[in-house]
Formats: sequence, structure tokens, C-alpha cells
Amino acid sequence: MTSPPVIAQIVQHLAPGGIETMALDIQRKASNPKNVHIISLEGTPSEAIRHWPRLEGLERVHFLGKPPGLSLSTVAKLSQLLRQINVDVVHTHHIGPLIYGGVAAMLTRCGHVHTEHDAWHLNHPKRRWLVAACFHLLRPSVVADAELVAASIRQHIPLLTPSVVLNGIDTDKFQPSDQTAARNKLNLPTDTPIIGCAARFNEVKNHSLLIHAFSRLPESTHLALAGGGELEHELRDLTRRLNIEQRVHFLGVIDDMPGFYHAIDIFCLASKKEGLPLSPLEAQACQRVVVITDVGGCREAVDPESGLLIKAGSTEELETALKTQLSSGINKEKQESARNFVVNHCNLERMIGQYDDLYCGRPK
Repeated sequence: MTSPPVIAQIVQHLAPGGIETMALDIQRKASNPKNVHIISLEGTPSEAIRHWPRLEGLERVHFLGKPPGLSLSTVAKLSQLLRQINVDVVHTHHIGPLIYGGVAAMLTRCGHVHTEHDAWHLNHPKRRWLVAACFHLLRPSVVADAELVAASIRQHIPLLTPSVVLNGIDTDKFQPSDQTAARNKLNLPTDTPIIGCAARFNEVKNHSLLIHAFSRLPESTHLALAGGGELEHELRDLTRRLNIEQRVHFLGVIDDMPGFYHAIDIFCLASKKEGLPLSPLEAQACQRVVVITDVGGCREAVDPESGLLIKAGSTEELETALKTQLSSGINKEKQESARNFVVNHCNLERMIGQYDDLYCGRPK
């Protein structure tokens, strides 16, 4: 193509999350943002904005309102939209967008790049068969967002060699700033260590494990939780049963995520499963040390000089790791190491450049 290609990022739904944030960042930081559209298979603009105010006023964002289950009409609507906005390449994320976006790309003769964000789901035979069938029938350029995800694809889907493009975050947006001002803005105490977690309240993110481990820490320590989800009431009840509700702050969905990371001292993610998560990268770019479980591609998202990886599901290991980071206090060298790791390995500009090469058919 002689002119820059028109790209459509296709996601299942637009709600606060790592993949959705990445799609918005790709559009925002693209060399030509007007050439990047975001298409949500599910939902409506009003629904999405109500749950995620960041979407208010954004251009080139489209919602197809897909009903539950298989929807042939959604394929037709998506194909019509791709033609209407003259899309050259669709970029799909996860299985639903892979199916709908892949079929629509074939019908409209668009290029197709697909990113796999998780390795764990390929362990399930039915899921693996479906993904393999889509790869072989729809023939996208397959990308893994971590080396571990790529290894899983190679193991489970023979004859397929994915590219690897590590997730990247905007290190200009996520950078150090004043902690006291950030805490005041969020109504958090200014004179105590704060552990933070930003993740949807569901089983996979395993907030209950984090809360149990936190309950064993000194009473001077507080916990700040950013996000929302179906388990919020259950988690609030858990803090009451453990008699720590005065030290746990449920902050809801936060639009100013850099401010959240500025307010905390340690970022913790206790997930049971992950791809390559963005939140630890964002926290480290803000010079925060991390403690996260060694699942999926998490090892590739942690600075080995400042961060700690622990076994998933172990309250004792999580408690010990958090105490280790707390005992280090404010360590300038560790903080700077954390940011340098992200700047050098996982920055947004590098990721967008690699995807641009794939969109244009240039070899990596």
C-alpha cells in the first residue's frame, strides 16, 4: 500500500481492561490516528461510556450491539462497516473478534492480524480445536503478546509460527509524580504504606487471596483496590469478616490510572491466570515495585532487579513477598530500575512500530 493503511482494532466489548486500553492507546499514539478505528462487537455507546467515562467524546469508535450467542447478522454488520470506513487491515483480539473479524476480513478482502493474549486457554481441547481451526481457515498473521504465549501456540497448534510483539505502555503518560498529591486526590492516607491492585473483581484476578495475605500485614499498612466487577460485594464482606475494612479502600473504576500508581508504594497482582498484563508495566513505569504471581507471561512483565514473582495460590508466599517489599521502604535504585525496564523493553512506541510493520506486510 502506498498510503498508510486504515486499521480496525476489533474487541469483544469496550470496558475497562488491558486489551481495551491497548486498543485505545494504539489509536491515540498511532502516527496517523485518523486511520485507526476501534470496533466493539458488543454493547452500545451509552452503555460503554457509563461504565468507562474515558470513552466520552472519542472518535472512530463503533459498536455493533451483538446479541448473545452466534450472530450471523453481526458478521454482515461488521462487513458493511469495514467497507464503509475503507478498512485495509483488521486487528483482532481474543476468540470472538477472531471469528467475526476473520470472516468479515475474508468477505471484504482485508488483511488480518490477530493477537493471542493468553496461553492457558489452549490447554482445553475444545478451545484449542476452535482456535486452531480459525487460524488455519481464516489465515490471519498470528501474534503472541509474550514469549510464553508464543511457545504455547507452537506446542498446541503445529505448523504455526507466531510473531512476538510484547505489550507496550505509554511511558510518557505513566511516569513518576508526587505521591502526596495523588493520595489527597483519592482520599487515601498520606502517612502509611499502601499496597495497590488495579484489576477487575473476578475469580481469575484472585483478590480474595490478596486480601487474606494483606490481613496478616502490620496494621499501619493499607490496601487500595481500583476496579469493579461481579465479586465486589463478596470482597467487601470478606474485609469485614477479617476486620480490616478500615484499611481497605475500594476506589471503583479510575480514569486517572497514573494517579493511582503514584498514590501507592507497591503494586500487587495475585492472578490465577494471565497473558502479559499491562497493569504491572504501568506501575513500574511510575517507579513502583511489584509483586505478582508467576503465571502466563507475567515473568516477562517484571523487572528482575526490583520486582518479585510468587507461586499462584499461596497466601504465605504472597504475605512474605509483600513484607519483603515493605521492609525495603522507598528504594530509589529499585524504583529507577523498574521504570528503566519498561522504557527499554515494553514501551508503546516500540509495540506500535512492530504492529505497523505487520499491517504493511513488512517482515519483522
